[in-house]
Amino acid sequence: MSRIIAFDVGKKRVGIAATDKEKIIANSLTTLPIADVLPFIEDYLSKEPVALFVIGFARHTTGEESESMKYIRPFAKSLNNKFPSIPIEWVDERFTSKIAFQTMIEGGVKKMKRQNKALIDKISATIILQSFLEKTRCE
Repeated sequence: MSRIIAFDVGKKRVGIAATDKEKIIANSLTTLPIADVLPFIEDYLSKEPVALFVIGFARHTTGEESESMKYIRPFAKSLNNKFPSIPIEWVDERFTSKIAFQTMIEGGVKKMKRQNKALIDKISATIILQSFLEKTRCE
């Protein structure tokens, strides 16, 4: 059985999450500098089969594309060029950072740790992936 990997792409860092082998639950993996992601994925693929990549699509609350797509699209293109046999799906990522922050508060994460942007990115990737899983179960 294969996994699905999701990415929350930022200007400097990328949060990464993956499903379990049954594609039921999203789990956070790591947050890496954007330049380190492709080597990480290459190593990950040498150990685990992956069926799909999911990338957060940045939109404004109005639904219009966010300026963040200026660095998300090149990332997606690099990912597709490096791993052309793995398809890419896009998921609306509006509010994922806010949800991630609220999740940390509700989970009792201390204030200093909540300021860790890498942690927020990793949780956001998990939220993107879980929302994708829920959406595809309903279709």
